[in-house]
Amino acid sequence: MTFSVRPARTSDVPAIQKLVEPLVQRRILLGKDLVVFYEAVQEFRVAETAGGELIGCGALHVMWQDLAEVRTLAVASEWLGRGVGHALLERIEADATVLGLSRLFCLTFETAFFSRHGFEAIGEDIVAPEVFAQLALSPDEGVAEFLDLSRVKPNTLGNTRMLKQL
Repeated sequence: MTFSVRPARTSDVPAIQKLVEPLVQRRILLGKDLVVFYEAVQEFRVAETAGGELIGCGALHVMWQDLAEVRTLAVASEWLGRGVGHALLERIEADATVLGLSRLFCLTFETAFFSRHGFEAIGEDIVAPEVFAQLALSPDEGVAEFLDLSRVKPNTLGNTRMLKQL
């Protein structure tokens, strides 16, 4: 069976949450309220079968002039290893290029997957101090995780911070 990748619609949000929930239960992804998915629907791309079944999702969240985060990349368990994650990440990278971004960040347990796609583990000091100061003003928890702020350490335990130059 084949699939395609497209921008998410508001009608996809319940299916996105349902797709993400098993990964939240396994502590692979952070849980989000339904309203958060609706607020970010324009950031999401979804993979669906020819029959309209949602089998994967991923989001591109812009953080700075040249930097965005790959968020909530999830694939239905029965579709793992069939190119769905690759297709979603490829689309997210293409969207990032269109926006003029040159770096993609992710916080992940799936280091082998992201490494195969050109991401490398990173340490600290990946943005200039003045950019760090601006990013620290963001109320977004994902930005705090990128900055490795102490208030989000419980959320990031075991995850690897990775970066790709586009």
